[in-house]
Amino acid sequence: MLQGWVIASVSFAYLGVLFAIAYFGDKRADAGRSLIDNPTIYALSLAVYCTTWTFYGSVGRAASTGIGFLPIYLGPTLMAGLWWFVMLKIIRISKANRITSIADFVSSRYGKSQLLGGLVTVIAVIGIVPYISLQLKAVSNSFTILLHYPEIVMPAKAAAQPLLQDSALYIAMILAAFTILFGTRHLDATER
Repeated sequence: MLQGWVIASVSFAYLGVLFAIAYFGDKRADAGRSLIDNPTIYALSLAVYCTTWTFYGSVGRAASTGIGFLPIYLGPTLMAGLWWFVMLKIIRISKANRITSIADFVSSRYGKSQLLGGLVTVIAVIGIVPYISLQLKAVSNSFTILLHYPEIVMPAKAAAQPLLQDSALYIAMILAAFTILFGTRHLDATER
């Protein structure tokens, strides 16, 4: 059983390293020596595909259905060979039209309709909010499991907690700060 301060300390140390790497990468990019242009670094960054679904959903699905989890990974793997050509076209169109979002991309393909761009934005937000909430809940549950290990059974209080006692709120606040500091500084159609 780990103490709460140990989990929090390790988590903040990990986030500190992430902040330091992001800050260092930004400074190098501003100096014209970007790490992002390195193909090895770019390939390593593709690991963001592995979300909590990889650690919780796929393992659970593999345990219950056997090989039934495989199509989720088979599709992107088979698409990897063709994705290069599709991505080149998307990048070319985005740079030519200075497009920075999926809503701008779709609306520019259909006459730069602001109504369509707004609709795509609303659909994207509606689609992503449940996914983000699942990510936050999985991280929160991971903390709870680490706090109560080896008794893996979730305590009854984890089902309904007051807002200020739910670790997902604090995780969301930390991730929002990270996004504000390193994700939304400026709009640049050429930035990856």
